[in-house]
Amino acid sequence: MPKAKANDIQIYYEVHGQGFPLLMITGLSANVDWWDPRIIQELTKKFKIVMFDNRGAGRTDISNKRYTIKLFAEDTAGLMDALRISRAHVFGISMGGMIAQELVLNYPEKVEKLVLCSTNCGGTKSVLASDEVLGMLMADRSALSPEEIARMSIPLFLTEGFIKKNPDFVELAIQQMLKAPISNEAFMRQLDAILGFNTYDRLHQIKAPTLILHGKHDIIVPSENGSILAEAIPNAKLVYFENSAHGLIEEIEKMIHVLLNFLTESSI
Repeated sequence: MPKAKANDIQIYYEVHGQGFPLLMITGLSANVDWWDPRIIQELTKKFKIVMFDNRGAGRTDISNKRYTIKLFAEDTAGLMDALRISRAHVFGISMGGMIAQELVLNYPEKVEKLVLCSTNCGGTKSVLASDEVLGMLMADRSALSPEEIARMSIPLFLTEGFIKKNPDFVELAIQQMLKAPISNEAFMRQLDAILGFNTYDRLHQIKAPTLILHGKHDIIVPSENGSILAEAIPNAKLVYFENSAHGLIEEIEKMIHVLLNFLTESSI
């Protein structure tokens, strides 16, 4: 399994396809196994996809440092340096979108185009999930098995209607989540990093062409956060998916189409 040294850790990564690099950053507790194969299949036709497990997740080292989103962005920049990638398109989902914001703000020279999916700016300007959802995210998971955690998480990522109509997809997703599950310690430390994240007052500094994607039925990161980001980032393009939840799986073909159009169009 390929790993690269960045900061004080070894980061697990995968590279697929050829062309201009597209860095894909996962969310809270997730790893490369969580990406929908349809996204990888389509994007590798145009780009060299670089996927990796964030600090503490999947097959990447956990370390003793206090987790912050800024630290995760430093890890990401370090991985790019280790792989000799000077500049890339960056696509971040959920917590990965937070990492992408810190990356473009602190290392603007490394980001060609920016895609922020199902994410927010943190701080008091962001719109929080409901108390019920926050309770599910912050509940003590130490006594639960990885499978129990995975099954409990599915309703957070997908709409109820999609889950009912696609049981085979749900079972496959659960099996992917169980390949390299995050430890309870690392999960809580990643969650703590999210709670300390805030970029709102710096978003006007982003110069990279930016696309914001958000599902109208997202209960983890309410859809209002897409508008907040779009208004704060100069010339950002916002696309809502009317029938989708957090992962945009319900409208995956449309999402891929919008993403590819943005990444391949001239920004001149």
